[in-house]
Amino acid sequence: MLWSDPENEPPKELRDAQAMMRRAGLFLALAMVIAMLVVGLH
Repeated sequence: MLWSDPENEPPKELRDAQAMMRRAGLFLALAMVIAMLVVGLH
């Protein structure tokens, strides 16, 4: 990937993607815990 910014920080798209991945990861972890509880209760 080539972009020409003088700043050291990644471009907005990359930061947005990272934030989305983090959110998706948290959501997945929560869903796993809930699924475990549901399976454990039945």
